[in-house]
Amino acid sequence: MAAAPRARVQRRPVHGVLLLDKPLGCSSNDALQKAKWLLRAEKAGHTGTLDPLATGVLPLCFGAATKFSQLHLDADKTYLARLRLGVRTRTGDAEGEVLSRRPLTHTAEDLQRVLAAFTGTIRQVPPMHSALKKDGRALYDYARAGLEVEREAREVQIFELSCLNPSVEWSSDAIELRVTCSKGTYIRTLAEDIGEALGCGAHLTALRRVATGGFSIGDCITLEALEALPEEERLARLQPVDALLADHSRVTLASDDAARFLAGLRRRGAWPDAERVAVYGTTPRTLLGTAQIRAGELIARRLLNPPEIEQILQTPPRATSAA
Repeated sequence: MAAAPRARVQRRPVHGVLLLDKPLGCSSNDALQKAKWLLRAEKAGHTGTLDPLATGVLPLCFGAATKFSQLHLDADKTYLARLRLGVRTRTGDAEGEVLSRRPLTHTAEDLQRVLAAFTGTIRQVPPMHSALKKDGRALYDYARAGLEVEREAREVQIFELSCLNPSVEWSSDAIELRVTCSKGTYIRTLAEDIGEALGCGAHLTALRRVATGGFSIGDCITLEALEALPEEERLARLQPVDALLADHSRVTLASDDAARFLAGLRRRGAWPDAERVAVYGTTPRTLLGTAQIRAGELIARRLLNPPEIEQILQTPPRATSAA
């Protein structure tokens, strides 16, 4: 007897940000598609990927929030990283074949000196096993074909780099680090570079992102916990769209100016210059979009459309707005 056809999911407009604790072994896109299915959302995207071997904070954007997802790519991020010293692998992580093994000869003082040297502005060569593109192809495509291409070193910022297990024997081959860094930082490359500076080599064995921008791991939910909730309670886990705009200045417009702003017209006011502005309407108070202010002019950047605004207003109250 043939199996009954699977019921088709009825999609619906969903607007907001889901803070997901991405599981180990799952790609960012797979996690996104699962969450999209659980919420029955029409439109979704993420704010930058986490490797399948990494876990932790992955903000997922739905509906109108996708218009602002690119802004979060610039956010600083914090990771907990576990390194194995003395072993270098082809991929810089535990999945790659071992290229070399070297004894550990460093002291506690050596480790602290190396960590200090990698704090601040540093230069990194992007790893071959990454999604960065060269001539239209991801570097990992070249790596899988056994090719290595030239990559230019790039400047990144390491704001914090500390050892979380300073009481371990310094002959131990495992250390745990806390790293707060700018966008574009490759923690695998950082692990390898620290290992080389110590004279023994190293690779990454575990990575967990615990914060990105203003979002932290304590605010996240797992896919399993989301799936266990009744369907309508899943929506209550969404942050509002403007949670992505916490670092923006705020401007509120009266009804007439709000309508003109949504039509793309510049508005004038006694506002100081600002590059990042979140713009709201007053009746009722709701996000209209983002803008910049130059010489007293409010210039639209990304706008919500009237159907999106109406759908957001009709959504039952859930997470508190960042505004």
